Amino acid sequence: MKTFDLQSLAATQGGEYVLGMKDLHSRVCYMIFGILQPNEGQRLVKPGAGHEEILCAVEGPITLHTRYGDELLPRGHAIHVKENESFLISNASDEAVVYILAGGQSPPDH
Repeated sequence: MKTFDLQSLAATQGGEYVLGMKDLHSRVCYMIFGILQPNEGQRLVKPGAGHEEILCAVEGPITLHTRYGDELLPRGHAIHVKENESFLISNASDEAVVYILAGGQSPPDH
């Protein structure tokens, strides 16, 4: 078993780190650990072809900018994102927010 310091890795990679094939040697699942600094915005959420993701606001609320308008994802809440969906996220607060995107391959008939 190996542990990963995702917070430090994200800090060195521009605020987001993908724990996936490079570290896990698996194409089945991946996890993205992200930090949005105060008033930072316009980070894209878009699962790859054949993938789905769950976005969870771990610390602080995240603003979702969708084609239907803006929506607030409060701390501790999550949404399911299908492969054909995409939107931008931002942090309108004065404190850093943390999120996790957990993803995996969609079943063939999904």
